[in-house]
Amino acid sequence: QVQLVESGGGLVQPGGSLRLSCAASGSIFSINVMGWYRQTPGKERELVATISSVGSTNYADSVKGRFTISRDNAKNTMYLQMNSLKPEDTAVYYCKTDYKRTRFASVLTSWGQGTPVTVSS
Repeated sequence: QVQLVESGGGLVQPGGSLRLSCAASGSIFSINVMGWYRQTPGKERELVATISSVGSTNYADSVKGRFTISRDNAKNTMYLQMNSLKPEDTAVYYCKTDYKRTRFASVLTSWGQGTPVTVSS
């Protein structure tokens, strides 16, 4: 239906920055809400940030002021700029999209495979 390709994860020192990207491709009529989630071993997947098709954003309290979510609708690509990274930000980050294949179809959800982010000195 729709494929999500993530990139930008890696190892960074505390206080450093990373920029994650998520590109969507496939048969898509429209992409509505896109978001970033993260998960650590033994923990449930948690919301990091979301962004609507018109740019409305939502952030978890733990990342407010440090992370910025954005999207390029022409490229069907979403970004997560992560600044002032902390060790507790270490997790596998997942991209999620809510989309429609046609105007009258139900909203579908697709997840990326995840990209690991490690914040450590």
